[in-house]
Amino acid sequence: MAGTKKKFDFAIDRGGTFTDVFARLPDGRERVLKLLSRDPQNYQDAPTEGIRRVLEEETGTPFPRDQPVDTSLIGWIRMGTTVATNALLEREGERTALLLTKGFKDLLHIGTQARPKLFDVEVSVPDVLYEEVIEVDERVVLKQRGCQLTSKKPRRVVTGSTGDSLEVWRELDLEQVEKDLRGVLSRGISSLAVLLLHSYTWSDHEKAVGALAQRLGFTQVSLSSEVMPMVRAVPRGYTVCADAYLTPKIRQYLKGFTSGFKGGLKDVDVLFMQSDGGLTPMERFCGSRAVLSGPAGGVVGYAITSYSHGEDKPVIGFDMGGTSTDVSRYAGQYEHVFEATTAGVTLQAPQLDINTVAAGGGSRLFFRSGMFVVGPESAGAHPGPACYRKGGPLTVTDANLALGRLLPSLFPKIFGPGEDEPLSLDETMNHFRLLTTEINHFLSSKPSKVAANGTDHSDDSVLPQSQSEMSVEEVAMGFIRVANEAMCRPIRALTQAKGHDTSQHVLACFGGAGGQHACAIARALGMKTVFIHKYSGVLSAYGLALADVVEEEQEPCSLQYEHGSFSELDQRVERLRKRCQDTLCARGFVSAQITTEVFLHLRYEGTDCALMVTAAGYPSNARSCRAGDFRSAFTKRYLKEFGFTIPDRAIMVDDIRVRGCGKSGIKSVYTTKSGEKHAKPVKMTKCYFEGGYLNTSVYLWEELPCGHSIQGPAIIIDKNSTILVEPCCEAHLTEGGDVCMTVGSDPHCALGTELNTVQLSIFSHRFMSIAEQMGRVLQRTSISTNIKERLDFSCAVFGPDGGLVSNAPHIPVHLGAMQETVQYQIKSMGSKLKEGDVILSNHPCAGGSHLPDLTVITPVFNKGVSGPVFFVASRGHHADIGGITPGSMPPHSTSLQQEGAVFVSFKLVTGGIFQEEAVTEALMAPAQYPDCSGTRNLHDNLSDLRAQVAANQRGSTLVGELIDSYGLAVVQAYMGYIQSNAELAVRDMLRDFAGKRRQQTGSLEVESEDFMDDGTPIRLRVQINEEEGSALFDFTGTGTEVWGNCNAPRAITLSALIYCLRCMVGQDIPLNQGCLAPIKVIIPPGSILQPSQNAAVVGGNVLTSQRVVDVIFRAFEVCAASQGCMNNISFGSERVGYYETVAGGAGAGPGWNGRSGVHSHMTNTRITDPEILEKRYPVVLKHFSLRPGSGGAGKYRGGDGVIRKLLFRNEVVLSVLTERRSTRPYGLLGGEDGAPGLNLLHRADGRILNLGGKTSVSLQPGDMFCLFTPGGGGYGKDDDDVSRPQKKRRRLNQGFPERGSVFEYRMTQEGV
Repeated sequence: MAGTKKKFDFAIDRGGTFTDVFARLPDGRERVLKLLSRDPQNYQDAPTEGIRRVLEEETGTPFPRDQPVDTSLIGWIRMGTTVATNALLEREGERTALLLTKGFKDLLHIGTQARPKLFDVEVSVPDVLYEEVIEVDERVVLKQRGCQLTSKKPRRVVTGSTGDSLEVWRELDLEQVEKDLRGVLSRGISSLAVLLLHSYTWSDHEKAVGALAQRLGFTQVSLSSEVMPMVRAVPRGYTVCADAYLTPKIRQYLKGFTSGFKGGLKDVDVLFMQSDGGLTPMERFCGSRAVLSGPAGGVVGYAITSYSHGEDKPVIGFDMGGTSTDVSRYAGQYEHVFEATTAGVTLQAPQLDINTVAAGGGSRLFFRSGMFVVGPESAGAHPGPACYRKGGPLTVTDANLALGRLLPSLFPKIFGPGEDEPLSLDETMNHFRLLTTEINHFLSSKPSKVAANGTDHSDDSVLPQSQSEMSVEEVAMGFIRVANEAMCRPIRALTQAKGHDTSQHVLACFGGAGGQHACAIARALGMKTVFIHKYSGVLSAYGLALADVVEEEQEPCSLQYEHGSFSELDQRVERLRKRCQDTLCARGFVSAQITTEVFLHLRYEGTDCALMVTAAGYPSNARSCRAGDFRSAFTKRYLKEFGFTIPDRAIMVDDIRVRGCGKSGIKSVYTTKSGEKHAKPVKMTKCYFEGGYLNTSVYLWEELPCGHSIQGPAIIIDKNSTILVEPCCEAHLTEGGDVCMTVGSDPHCALGTELNTVQLSIFSHRFMSIAEQMGRVLQRTSISTNIKERLDFSCAVFGPDGGLVSNAPHIPVHLGAMQETVQYQIKSMGSKLKEGDVILSNHPCAGGSHLPDLTVITPVFNKGVSGPVFFVASRGHHADIGGITPGSMPPHSTSLQQEGAVFVSFKLVTGGIFQEEAVTEALMAPAQYPDCSGTRNLHDNLSDLRAQVAANQRGSTLVGELIDSYGLAVVQAYMGYIQSNAELAVRDMLRDFAGKRRQQTGSLEVESEDFMDDGTPIRLRVQINEEEGSALFDFTGTGTEVWGNCNAPRAITLSALIYCLRCMVGQDIPLNQGCLAPIKVIIPPGSILQPSQNAAVVGGNVLTSQRVVDVIFRAFEVCAASQGCMNNISFGSERVGYYETVAGGAGAGPGWNGRSGVHSHMTNTRITDPEILEKRYPVVLKHFSLRPGSGGAGKYRGGDGVIRKLLFRNEVVLSVLTERRSTRPYGLLGGEDGAPGLNLLHRADGRILNLGGKTSVSLQPGDMFCLFTPGGGGYGKDDDDVSRPQKKRRRLNQGFPERGSVFEYRMTQEGV
């Protein structure tokens, strides 16, 4: 199957902009071809056109475009395609119905309940893929040991594939299902997705529905138990919907593709690339496995061509295309993820871990508020960059052209309306001259009055003047450098997340645009080697030719990895292995071509950090199963990724997976010129680099002899890619004809303290990268669920005055709050801070939010400077620090001491020594108060505090490296400039608001008021100075400190204020001290927003913070109130504890309806999946859906809240801490208020009780808690004559959805 004699073999990657074709000819030669993916004026289908051209040119026989292609000369075709991805992005799949368990009709609408963009008040979530929902009256529930819930009637007990026992609480009513399905068919829907709870382990009900649907005539029936049998209903549901939605479109595409060939390709071996990097026959290519079909080929290509098993040097794949850049890693094995989000749909299927960022050749260039910005918007294939001659905007490609790095005379002539013209340098330069004029005008209009530390701000200007004037080349170079830094960040995150040193990798560069940036990116990351394959411009297509046919089998499991389970594990592995082998044998492979690899999805009991582990390199022994020593493999990898192991904890097997490979990839035949000692450049040109224009030699790749070396600066060109060899770099041509570059250090000229607008953007990235890397260390080395798995932490960098410089990621309630903590320590400790000291603090008077959030602060010192030159800090939510209730979040606390251990300015580390004894004593101190306990989890507290110290140490080191590179004065100057940039954006927003307000009302003062449920008012008056772009936020008149725990420390109000300002600015700006520089805040001491030192505050953090946001947005008339509550629900006993926050309705605004069933404003927590909830806790989720009609009416409706019903199986104590139970979320400008929330308890004896907003209550088995969360307010007066907002049809990657493990990590953390 490796190759077909005397025939043409084709490997084709159909990308978003270009289609790449690799052809192996009958005489063994190889050809590559690149053409536009969409060119309707010239051809219907790009892959077919590519095949037609090669056949016609090589045989000399005409193959007319209007006739099917003769297949007699074709051996095999392998394809990667974006057809599934595009259908998902465009939402142009098949009309689909979803059938799921009764009570959960809105489960996939609610999803994780987190919103995708933290600062968008118009919560825009991609539409679900189904058109109709059918609820099925059936229910199965996992049996639990010690369950005290009894039933009057005996229930059928069944055994799942995992070995778990389940009870059938409601049998399937097939008669009613048939009626419902017939109704769906009658409405023209013929694709069905089926999702029943716990079908991952017991699928009989799903299979019965599937058989019925096929009998009735559904053309596509996707069952979640077959598409991906893994626990967690929500991602499994998204996956099965994607399968039902996309598979018919794939079939439709395949039908169209095959129709372009005689005989419909019946006698040709046609294989398609799947998301996991393996090929599959055309007839088995399905929607849920097709989304990464295109980029997967590139990963296989660089993995096989770049990785040397002898050297064992890991490789970073860098695939820079037209619209985006894909980054991945290979170290001898493909790195897979089993859950990833694409176009807003979370797919639970094996996928290569490909991290996509919005910085490709087509990424657009902007200058905003003094910052150079690249992307995320893209010019796409049509119209493309300005140089494509189709009226497109400026892009990264244009910047390279302007700098002389692309040579139109040596570039394919495929541009312009007739697709026959060269790149247009004139178009590019005209656009750049306009942008340069705009930039120089901005710089000249901002006279410098800013000191080097950025603290001396004038009234009318915050950005200092940079160099006198920028040239076109300096502007273009600036955008290239900003684009490079944007692409470095995910590479750092991808490697360091798993404990790898970024600099110890080879950069394997491919994609049409990558070679122009490779040297600069490698240098920035400390890498010494860049490898560029001779087919780098079409490596995704070449990878398809090298790939293997893959067959995977997977099933869920609930076994413990221990000796007593090995026999069953071995049997199940062998059964899956045999299935893989039989399938591959049926496709024509012989045993010698087939290999299988076994994976176990393992985790420590009681944790969620599961790793898909292979035992490769860990042979079986007497203490392991036959497939290998998985315990050793798991513990070694866990130690590498997380920095510790848990030796006394049982290891659980969640899934068993077998991957079978049929070896079918070709072996490339290299043909390179040799014998010539020197290569001759075809021409000399001038290229612009940091030091100006340099004479640059231009070589044609095909004419270079192997073994030849080229000193930079130079350009190496072939028809599909351009490689830039930068100064101080050397390119070497290998025996195979590939380019291997050695990257030298950059002798860049010293940077001064005056503002350089390009460096401003780069330093912004660098400071953010420091905070992000701190977060990665903290997550890796922490041990608690809250920090390691829920990622409830923030890391930040601060200036010498304690002013925030960068904060990652953006947990709303942490925004700006840590700044208060750091500044308190500077005032409190001053000169007492020495190198080697680390401070611990959580007290509200010292800038704390609530006590479980422990902040660890490390001063950064520099040689020759007496005091700290920077500070780094990390704030993490500890699961317990003592107090009157487990979890340290009591609903009824009345003093701070009842909420846990208190630290004001505690030296956690002194002179480099961790003060374990002293901090242990402090953590146990709450036990001295009545009804209180010390911390209930000292081990996790100490481990996580050490992790926070380690994260700070990493930050301190990185700040030190930055200072070593640029000098302290420069780094501190740019710290000030970045803060000034944020300040400028806020001032511009305030001036804009003031101008509109003055025209409408003549007044520059706004005010608003709202109330807590106990009647406490929160009042705000804002006075705006239009000339300065500044504002006074005065909370005078706000109610006094309260007896309960809804008091909010001052830091909470500042966090809410920064959040609101960022939302109102409406663009991505650095979130730092500069945001608050134009703002003066007055909060009356002794009020609920600045309580006394010993006031209880736990509710202020999670409830009052939301009301502050409501009040600010009401004053500025931004939008109606969202639910205004986090709905904090917890329950527990001596053996178990659980905490969740629950979504509600979002407020409507000018031009949009509020989103239903989503978290808003100061929280974004993900909710536990129903199947995980029922598997691990003594509860049955009876109902989880939207609450119809709870959103306020208006011209634009408020979003609906949700209904959530929990049936308890054992005795527990339930605690609720909620708001908006008596006050309603306000409507705005005539819109009606949203419905208030309601907390009901249905006792097992039939009584129904209203629990009120805040309480703790003991529950018995059979009791059910029913939560009705508030809706959002409506916006505008409801007028029947006014048309409703039209649903905006837009491509979902309009703002470009990133993807991959780095993106998932950030989304998880922003979902805290």
